[in-house]
Amino acid sequence: MNPNLDLPTVPRRRARPPKRKTRITIYLDDEVLDEFRSRAERTGTGYQTLINAALRLRLGNGDANPAAA
Repeated sequence: MNPNLDLPTVPRRRARPPKRKTRITIYLDDEVLDEFRSRAERTGTGYQTLINAALRLRLGNGDANPAAA
């Protein structure tokens, strides 16, 4: 190899963060979903994030802060 040869550098790929969530399908009562969507609109947080926080709180995890999700 010629040490004077200028080869293009290949950008390094970032390592993927560990997977923390799983996509699922669940059926919720319309009233429940409507309430979470309404709260999401008022707070500017996604309704799925709010549902996740409510489930965490119910399970006793204690970390129900939607911003931490």
